Amino acid sequence: MRAYSEDLRHRIVQAVDAGVPRATVAQQFRVARRTVDRYVQRAQHTGHLRPGHSPGRPRLRTAGDEAHLHAQLSAQPAATLAEHCRMWAARTGVVMSQATMSRAIARLGWTRKKGRWQPANAMRNFGLPGGTT
Repeated sequence: MRAYSEDLRHRIVQAVDAGVPRATVAQQFRVARRTVDRYVQRAQHTGHLRPGHSPGRPRLRTAGDEAHLHAQLSAQPAATLAEHCRMWAARTGVVMSQATMSRAIARLGWTRKKGRWQPANAMRNFGLPGGTT
């Protein structure tokens, strides 16, 4: 679920500051009563109502690993995902699933065509918004 907008958060806190009961504010803005309490508390303690950052899990690969993955793909373009995972584990000691390896390769801009990994074709987005022209 996406965070509520900062504008909505300000309107909720302003309504509470104006003396409207929190239960009524929650009903009026169609949010949970606990959400109203949290926004008022955040405004008092931090002075802002920006949404917090959800950290998620740390990435298994560092930025420096992308260069090594690029070199691995260049050296072994015909290797399958499973083979790349085994090579990666042998080199780094980090076991990576095929799905994670696939996302890492896609993040580098590589695709698999005719049984070989290669950098994506720059003409793929020809004429599309945001593509090369």
